[in-house]
Amino acid sequence: MICYHARWIAPVSAPPIRDGTVAESGGRIVYVGPRASAPDGEPCDLGQAIIVPGLINAHTHLELTLLRGLMADLPFREWIVRLQQLKTTLMTRERFAEAARLGIAEGVRAGVTTFADTCDSGVALAAMRDARVRGIMYQEVFCPSADPQQVAAAATGLREKLAALEPLETDLQGVGVSPHAPYTVSDPLFALVARSGRPIAVHIAESDAECAFVSQGIGPFADGLRGRGIPVAPRARTPVELLRRVGVLDQRPLLIHCLHADEADRCAIADSGATVAHCPISNAKLGHGTAPLMELLDANIPVGLGSDSMASNDRMDLLDEARIAVLAQRARTHRPDALPATQALHLLTLGGARALGLDARIGSLESGKDADLAAFALPQSMPDADPVALLIFGLVDRRAVLVTVRGQRLV
Repeated sequence: MICYHARWIAPVSAPPIRDGTVAESGGRIVYVGPRASAPDGEPCDLGQAIIVPGLINAHTHLELTLLRGLMADLPFREWIVRLQQLKTTLMTRERFAEAARLGIAEGVRAGVTTFADTCDSGVALAAMRDARVRGIMYQEVFCPSADPQQVAAAATGLREKLAALEPLETDLQGVGVSPHAPYTVSDPLFALVARSGRPIAVHIAESDAECAFVSQGIGPFADGLRGRGIPVAPRARTPVELLRRVGVLDQRPLLIHCLHADEADRCAIADSGATVAHCPISNAKLGHGTAPLMELLDANIPVGLGSDSMASNDRMDLLDEARIAVLAQRARTHRPDALPATQALHLLTLGGARALGLDARIGSLESGKDADLAAFALPQSMPDADPVALLIFGLVDRRAVLVTVRGQRLV
């Protein structure tokens, strides 16, 4: 048994514990509480630090880590086109794999223990396995055409990729499917993926251009497809309504972004049991706007925080993601109490676990759960400040001083 002692423990499912201990044995948490009552075990005293559940990155593109800084200040469709050009001209399978390993290392150093990764090349699963982190790799699939032959070819390619990935799955690392987005996936392909039986993640309701494409068949995405000879017509009132119509929403998918989700959309999401990955920094950097996060939470929709790719964010810093999420919601709602620090920490941990369907195993510090832990040093000069507020708002050095996944120390 190992006993991790720290000035503060933040279980998330309970109030913070001053001068506390988290004890781990066999990869499971066996005690969370005051240090004075802790069981005997090998001590690891972290001093003026806070121990929290391992952070959960609810949306990444690990294979794109090497593309940071190469696509700044572009309109969204031009950004997408540039991304595809770089993937085909600059990257190789070996470089994608190197990028995934680098992204995981950066994430772990920032306290991330679980990655929900959307991947085209398929390299992220092996990278997560080699790094001994927890994660789900959603294999991307694309086909904007509704032509039956092209849809069938895309479905066949997806089945082949999934068959190659299945031997790499473990109890820690699993595989899902990601029909990329409405402007790259046709209705027939969406319907096929909905019947796959795999966890689903989809980029949805991200931009004004996507909404115009889905609801009116106009805009830069529509123009681009028509230029390729692919017919375009209005498909649904909103992107979320499109997912409901083609059967994807019924499969309780992870909805990535969800900036443009009105009250009817939010009701549909809540009724279906779907969840949301909120990526505030990527949303802002690409000029998409600010998601209705408070309304999503008020609708009891499970929400986690994601960094998105380093091509659209440049850093995998989940604590900063939480800080920006809070500031954006307070600016949007003009409320200084919107999204308090404790709720932001919940999004980073238990909220992300619920969004991925992993909350029975991770997301909070409770006896019986897997020992996925992260610890951060707190300022020595502020020993009595609110520890969770310090964690979200006040850390200059946000590198973790301890990271464990199922009890294995990674930092």
